[in-house]
Amino acid sequence: MLVNDPIADMLTRIRNAQIAKHDNVVIPASNTKKAIAKILLAEGYIKSVDFINDGLAGSIKLVLKYAEGKQSVIVGLKRISRPGLRVYANYDKLPRVLGGLGVALISTSKGVMTDKDARKNQVGGEVLAYIW
Repeated sequence: MLVNDPIADMLTRIRNAQIAKHDNVVIPASNTKKAIAKILLAEGYIKSVDFINDGLAGSIKLVLKYAEGKQSVIVGLKRISRPGLRVYANYDKLPRVLGGLGVALISTSKGVMTDKDARKNQVGGEVLAYIW
């Protein structure tokens, strides 16, 4: 299947799996998606990440995290920069998601990182998505 926006596809798969109360979700792999998955794990939004190597591009298995009563830890996922409208920001103009309670994913020249890390490293880039 041809996907024009693989990052939006990843976020949609996570969102749909949480709505259906699935324990995990498998996503086709790419280097950007692997970096996003590592950030989700480091920020505590998912339980674990497994990279499955099948000889081709591989896939990523995300084990979703739920609070008591099957309430999802991730409340919202929003794609910001898309193929039709790219959104860039300098490090001093990076957005704060919910006043710092959420995370903005930034694609920089030093790799994909959170808005907090980008501010600390004083590097701007493309604003990929918001997660809260």
